[in-house]
Amino acid sequence: MNYFNFISDIRTELSQYPWLEMLVALSILIFFAALANFIAKRIIVRGIRHLITKLKSPNQSIFAQHSITRRFANIVPAIVIMNGITTIPHLPAKVITFVQMGAQAFIFLTLALTVSEALNIFNLLYQRNPKSRNKPIKGYLQLIKLILFVVCGLMILGTFLKKDVFTLLAGFGAMAAVLMLVFQNTILSLVASIQISSYDMVRIGDWIEMPSLNADGDVIDMSLHTVTVQNFDKTFTTIPTNKLVTDTFRNWRGMSNSGCRRIKRSIFLDQSTVHFMTDTEQQKLKEFLLLDQYLDAKQSEIDEFNQQLSNQSQYNKRRLTNLGTFRAYVEFYLRQHQGIAQHQTILVRQLQPTSEGLPLEIYAFTNTIAWASYEAIQSDIFDHLIAIIPEFGLRIYQAPSGHDFQALNHQNTNNVEQIV
Repeated sequence: MNYFNFISDIRTELSQYPWLEMLVALSILIFFAALANFIAKRIIVRGIRHLITKLKSPNQSIFAQHSITRRFANIVPAIVIMNGITTIPHLPAKVITFVQMGAQAFIFLTLALTVSEALNIFNLLYQRNPKSRNKPIKGYLQLIKLILFVVCGLMILGTFLKKDVFTLLAGFGAMAAVLMLVFQNTILSLVASIQISSYDMVRIGDWIEMPSLNADGDVIDMSLHTVTVQNFDKTFTTIPTNKLVTDTFRNWRGMSNSGCRRIKRSIFLDQSTVHFMTDTEQQKLKEFLLLDQYLDAKQSEIDEFNQQLSNQSQYNKRRLTNLGTFRAYVEFYLRQHQGIAQHQTILVRQLQPTSEGLPLEIYAFTNTIAWASYEAIQSDIFDHLIAIIPEFGLRIYQAPSGHDFQALNHQNTNNVEQIV
């Protein structure tokens, strides 16, 4: 009884000083709001986290990094302030209304942030599913977030203007054209995201090449507005999502799925070194294991054909050439190579002669897609071919260098000295 009398005496004393009574009441309200915040975050939220750790879920680390309950707990002190501000004596009505509207706006924003955090957790859980590489949903979740925050902004605006959300939406009807202009990139990106997902054009992890934007690397992230590519030089290129629909790009996923990678490279031969082979040259090349049977079979075929043209000039008869024999050798060599996919196309062909020589193109596929292994196999093949070309009486075309001109000048000088 004495306690209540003490409280009554204090209130009586304070009533003589309105400003002091108002400050004491505000202090008490702030204390209860802080106490409610402490109970919500330190006790309830920690208790929920403790229960989650006891579950031993494989997704426990995600829930530990992104706490929905902690963000949602922020509305507790706001509710205490919104309801308790009316009990503060001598406080102007406009101030009470403004504080209530601010607390209500804070609650709306907190709820929007909580739902956004829940969507982030859902996206992280979905990314752990193997199917997420083919069907990323980050862009759609970002669209939901955008709509969520637009609605939240309208509710906050309606709170301060004391108008209903639907009334505000009706008022914004006349601004539809302006809104479409402002959000045109978002609309284009949304449509592009749907097309990319529907036609399975790009997945996370794909190697894409887009020269117009200097992008050449792996896709590491796909969002509503952008696709991030980590280039092979470890730089990052950000591509607008709609560019993948409107512009041309190359996706190397087919190569990765096939398990083999194409070799398409030419050796330029000096055309002046191409000639018919003599018997001596044929006997020399028969020492090559890959050419022994080929030369015998080819010579038998030529002899049979020439017998039918016995009355013709010797220039009309077929004869073996060093270039044709070299082509046969290259093809046999590729079919015996352990790094070449034998179930894929293997071609050794001549291309259109140019001023730089006669291109002899090697078209084949390695049985690996690993970059280092692919380059090693390709280099080993061409190392061998370049080294063995002189054995066939052929020479690789190469533009004269300063050393060649220097040697020619030195030779001419010696010739002049001998004449003199």
